[in-house]
Amino acid sequence: MPGTAPVPGPAAAGFFSAGRKHSVFSATLLLMGASALSGLLGLIRTKYIASVFGASSVTDAYNAAFNLPDMISYFLVGGVASITLVNILSRYRETPSGIPDDRGADLALSAVLNAMMLVLGAGILLAELLAPFYTAAFFPRLDPATAALCTHLTRLLLPAQFFFFVGGVLGSRLLVRKIFLYQAITPLVYNIGIILGGVLLSGSLGIDSLAWGVLAGSFAGAAALNLFAAFRGGLRYTPVFNLRHPAFLEWLKLSLPLMIGVSLAMADKWILGYFATADRGGLTRLLNAKTLFNAPLTIVGAAAGAASLPFFTQLYAQNRLFDFNTAVNRAVSRLLAVGLLGTAWMAALAIPIVDIYRGGSYTHADALATAGYFALFSLSLALWSAQGIYARAFYAARNTLTPAISGTVVTLVSIPIYALLFHRVGISGLAIASDLGILTHTLALAVLLHRARIVSLASLEYEELGRALIAALLAWFLITAALPYIPHPPGHPGDLVLITMGTLFWAAICLFVLRLSGSALPDQLLRRNRPPTK
Repeated sequence: MPGTAPVPGPAAAGFFSAGRKHSVFSATLLLMGASALSGLLGLIRTKYIASVFGASSVTDAYNAAFNLPDMISYFLVGGVASITLVNILSRYRETPSGIPDDRGADLALSAVLNAMMLVLGAGILLAELLAPFYTAAFFPRLDPATAALCTHLTRLLLPAQFFFFVGGVLGSRLLVRKIFLYQAITPLVYNIGIILGGVLLSGSLGIDSLAWGVLAGSFAGAAALNLFAAFRGGLRYTPVFNLRHPAFLEWLKLSLPLMIGVSLAMADKWILGYFATADRGGLTRLLNAKTLFNAPLTIVGAAAGAASLPFFTQLYAQNRLFDFNTAVNRAVSRLLAVGLLGTAWMAALAIPIVDIYRGGSYTHADALATAGYFALFSLSLALWSAQGIYARAFYAARNTLTPAISGTVVTLVSIPIYALLFHRVGISGLAIASDLGILTHTLALAVLLHRARIVSLASLEYEELGRALIAALLAWFLITAALPYIPHPPGHPGDLVLITMGTLFWAAICLFVLRLSGSALPDQLLRRNRPPTK
């Protein structure tokens, strides 16, 4: 249970114990720390790739090669298998007798795992055969040599989705037990795999080395690590193939909307890739900006979303609807406020932050273009964070159909906007369209939750959001005005000086304004409170 006392022993050892059952706060803290480290590794990975391969047709092919594997995962298993499986397995933990039905849960997990391994395996084999046709259809702007390389890399990357799926299913067993350590470690191992693949093999294999690194990282980080953790935790796997098992049918019912619906949170990358390949190196520069944007996004939003799902599910299953509404709105309000403050930092310091990428084959012009895209993406940080919580609120309420329909409609409406802004403004227009799309997507989820009387919009902390907005605008304005006058050496050391000084100014200004306006946000972020879950 979330309120369980900490494991005896040294605080740090208990916190990082493999069997530690976390509260909402400690799980978020753990995942945020791991996300920060993973984000740092991701930036090192991107810096390494940019330095060695630059922004070129080769890196465009590598980035584009992820699209088909991502689509296979999304449309065959609904993206993240654990989202719906956590909901099902939670009921085996929360039985009327109060005694968890671990045997029934393991049988349910085995039924889902076995059936979908066959389906996903067949889908991957089919995708291997159809990869050239996919590349021609979705990346018509690539020249023949780049298209052939993209197809080759796509075929190398496809099996990674099998490892991600197995890891997601096995990881769901850990999540319902409030064990988050392995989920925290998984992306670290994945990023290390890619980095090592490049460092060790790029001299002999070229860009292929990164694809082999992806395979190694996904196998070790997602599949092997969660397999070890699940069996260590007592998993009793059953080699059963039963398409009529109640748990499999329920999982299929909940996951089917995610399989046939298209969320802009996933489709955004596919749409960006379709248009950006018109400019040689454009896709690489745009996705480098997106990768850099995703680092704080993962820390601010994804970690909180991943930690919150098991607790949202538990509250809704216990019919504690008032607590559910309060928990969701508290999480959204804090993420929106922190996201606004984060946007100010990212937008004001975009050029020195992105200039870290410069070097080797990545030119100053490449870095400046990437900085512009990064600043535009940063405007939607709060929205990307909030939509993840709203989506999980639907999943916890056992409703995957509504967000799937909403996401599909928003995506279809957004595609012409991407096309229009791309043709009018260029690749910068794609970043603007991405911001507008996620704004629409977030508002749609919030309104639908409100109309369904699941989460009330009236319960958002609007005064806190107003204080955060004022602090963010003032911090952005003052840092932008002061940055040209800060003395700094040339090159990367100067970038570090500007980032350090700008960050200190940003923190001081935000804290001053929040304290002066009576905001409770600083105390809320520092206080180790545990929401009632009993």
